[in-house]
Amino acid sequence: MRGYLTALVVCALTVGTIGYLLRSRRIREKYAASWIALAVAVVTVGAVPSVLTWLATLLGVQTPVNLLFLVSGVVLLIVCVQFSVEISQLEEETRTLAEEIALLRLDVEDLRSQDEQQPADDSDSRPSGTPPA
Repeated sequence: MRGYLTALVVCALTVGTIGYLLRSRRIREKYAASWIALAVAVVTVGAVPSVLTWLATLLGVQTPVNLLFLVSGVVLLIVCVQFSVEISQLEEETRTLAEEIALLRLDVEDLRSQDEQQPADDSDSRPSGTPPA
């Protein structure tokens, strides 16, 4: 019974921490929803342990603990894949932004060099006493 109570306390702390991170805008809603759903599932199993036994019997798993480990592994796999996708998208976006910044810097340098050369070229090409156009 002590293990179930510990699971409930840990889940309550997890939900509280996620709520705090949401309020301080340190975690986005789409990630917080996953963690809260996971905490609710753990609270359900902690409050009603027979649910895990029933699911294990339904799925043909010999012991409920094995089902718990399987589900934990699947959840971790999903989280890793989700983060890999997010990181890949961010890397692509960063590369694209870096290329755009480089092109903009080149344009600015070209404009600066044209501005520096243009007045000197105009004054040399005009005959003296001729007003600028």
